[in-house]
Amino acid sequence: MSLPEIASREQWRAARAELLVKEKAATRARDALSAERRGLPMVAVDAEYVFEGGDGKATLLDLFEGRLQLVVYHFMFAPEWDAGCRSCSGFLDQIGHLAHLKARDTSFAAVSRAPFPKILPFKARMGWTVPWYSSYGSDFNRDFEVTLEHEGELSERPGLSCFLRDRDRVFHTYSTYERGLDGLGSTTSLLDLTALGRQEAWEEPKGRSSALGAPAGSERVRYHDEYDD
Repeated sequence: MSLPEIASREQWRAARAELLVKEKAATRARDALSAERRGLPMVAVDAEYVFEGGDGKATLLDLFEGRLQLVVYHFMFAPEWDAGCRSCSGFLDQIGHLAHLKARDTSFAAVSRAPFPKILPFKARMGWTVPWYSSYGSDFNRDFEVTLEHEGELSERPGLSCFLRDRDRVFHTYSTYERGLDGLGSTTSLLDLTALGRQEAWEEPKGRSSALGAPAGSERVRYHDEYDD
């Protein structure tokens, strides 16, 4: 195994300070990239998808649970499989308490192509409480490019899509796939992919931090059992 060099505390501090300059530059570049992402146009979703979840049939609008935004994790689980994808399972294990997303008017749900009766026992085995829906029988996975067809064969790939609601109209704002999922899982990393972002005053474009009519950013952070949902 190749290990780091051994140095004195003073040498470590000097090397750390040099690296910190690059880390701060990377943070600013990430913020600029997130702002550019929020500047993307949005596309109306007019298809009437039907999902199945714990409460029965649901539309895409239902998945918002009345909130302004929706983040969907496209969980790889084909109809013929007996269990969900291991890598997707690792991703879902990383998702924290959803109260912090909900406080920013953002819902989270997993969607798979497997029938719901297959999803339910696997979800119980994994001990997950996040909303998980089946898109079986609809074109949702194909339309959002996570079920692909090549020479008559279907294949799955992981992805994540963000949606924004304007009253009863649903809009698609962003999607990312495969390596684009690296580093995601925290509340802020998911919010950075959405059209409204973290809803903090410093973010660009201006005007979205006040979209919910509530204090922005860290002023709204509570213990997860203190939020009014």
